Amino acid sequence: MPKPIAVQLYSLREAAVRDLEATLMRLGRIGFQGLEPAHFHGLTPEAFRTRVEAHGMEICSSHGMPFGDEAAAILDQAMLVGSPLVIVPFAAPDRFHNEAGIGALADELNAALPLAQERGLGLGYHNHFWEWTELPDGRPAFELLLERLDPAVVIELDVYWAQVAGQDPASLLAKLGERVTRLHLKDGPADLPESAMTAAGEGHVDLAAAASASPAAWHIVELDRCDGDMFDAIERSHAYLTGAGISLGRLAND
Repeated sequence: MPKPIAVQLYSLREAAVRDLEATLMRLGRIGFQGLEPAHFHGLTPEAFRTRVEAHGMEICSSHGMPFGDEAAAILDQAMLVGSPLVIVPFAAPDRFHNEAGIGALADELNAALPLAQERGLGLGYHNHFWEWTELPDGRPAFELLLERLDPAVVIELDVYWAQVAGQDPASLLAKLGERVTRLHLKDGPADLPESAMTAAGEGHVDLAAAASASPAAWHIVELDRCDGDMFDAIERSHAYLTGAGISLGRLAND
């Protein structure tokens, strides 16, 4: 069953800096149902939410680092912008080199969880490729991270980075099951980390198989970088995912 489609605004960070209103307008006209922000581009969370909703979209989740002295403020902002889920978008590669680093990261995430829950929010983690670094005992670091995390900390699985790490996204998603509540659907050669990404359906990731293997509530288009015009790639991604029946867009008259 297709799931609603959203876009991570980080993909269009340059366009959003130039003209946020025009960027949101175009995304709404393309037919995205949701938006996942990483920043509010100078607006208050309430004002940002109003602009997103004015263009027919909702905040499906948001990226943030709710740690240390900034934790409460970041979670409060997520609550005010209407995000049901805060995703930690990044942890440095060197944190996955040994059990101590992974354990410390898990402790930070576990400590942030009750702060999020107090505000009615969920908490999640977004992967790159280095989470599958092999530990001295032969296990992938990602496996140990999941063991150390509170089961309530969910995963936003980036299927492209998982494949770059040598994983089969569909098999991985089948194993993770309901732990994954958001899917980052991106495409490209999936060979080297520095390779440019492509619009969905134009690379080597089987996005249909990945989506079918997961009950994730939202499908989120994200391209870290690409050759050519980013907005065109985002629009082609939407067209492919909705046209193939993988994801569910919003009708123009909705």
